[in-house]
Amino acid sequence: MTAVLATTAMAQHSGQEIKEDVARHRAMAAAHEAAAKCMESGKGEKLCLAELQTACKGLAIGKYCGMKHGH
Repeated sequence: MTAVLATTAMAQHSGQEIKEDVARHRAMAAAHEAAAKCMESGKGEKLCLAELQTACKGLAIGKYCGMKHGH
């Protein structure tokens, strides 16, 4: 059923809109990868989240760039 919903949603978008969505998803993924590397380096969650928020400004809804997890 999820595949049907995704196919229906994509059918409603133009080729250019799909390209823009793909680019946005790649940019969000790159921002999250950079945040993961930042945290691995030991810079601290506060700094790494601030960098993520800066990298994601205008890309996604919410201050966590489309992804938030609980501790």
